[in-house]
Amino acid sequence: MKLGLEGKRAVVLGASKGLGAAIAQTLATEGATVIGGARTVEAIEKLGQNIKGLPLDLANPASVQTFIDAVLADGGADIVVNNSGGPAPGEASALPASDYATAFNTMVAPLISITQAFLPGMRTKKWGRIVTLTSSGVESPIPRLAISNTLRQSLVGWSKTLASEVAADGITANVIVQGRIHTTRVDELDEAAAKRLGKSVEDIKAQSISTIPAARYGRIEELADVVAFIASERASYVTGSLVRVDGGMIRSI
Repeated sequence: MKLGLEGKRAVVLGASKGLGAAIAQTLATEGATVIGGARTVEAIEKLGQNIKGLPLDLANPASVQTFIDAVLADGGADIVVNNSGGPAPGEASALPASDYATAFNTMVAPLISITQAFLPGMRTKKWGRIVTLTSSGVESPIPRLAISNTLRQSLVGWSKTLASEVAADGITANVIVQGRIHTTRVDELDEAAAKRLGKSVEDIKAQSISTIPAARYGRIEELADVVAFIASERASYVTGSLVRVDGGMIRSI
């Protein structure tokens, strides 16, 4: 299947490793020119041809603006893949409101600013794709990930609202709801749970996998393939949606 990504310009946030790196590579393989943003630019440059790295620290507003300016000066973006790191674990009954505000300025506000910066160009071309990565916590809250559950849900509301505003301009906005995709972040959460519960990491992983009908963690390439399709010409009538990539883990309909 030809995805129609040849000649498209894609911005991928958090492209230096994990999901962001896999998405950048997949989009580039499909013919897109990829601009990856991360604090470690050298790692992006090593991902392959058609992938350019630019410095980006989502926690630094000046860095975000510099990144936006550089991409606009180079031709803008047809595709934006919003991908940010997750906050530290914590319980909703204990975390102070200030922690939520700090995380909002890293996980939510810069993604909105970056997306909005490229919308005018997409509207002019009558074509654009906005794909925002969240987590299964937006549908089934994950214990001790209170900030992540709360703020990623705000991105769902934003994306759904945006989708209705830009659909007539040929722009789609969708959310990826990822389950247990094997990344460094998942390893860190498993290790933290093992330490907290006094169990081995292997036991924690086995317990987690037992809740997934597919009986394994997902591979980053599997999620990247879904993102590439959602960002493609072929998915032009898919917008305002939550797309699960979770091996059947989320049990609600």
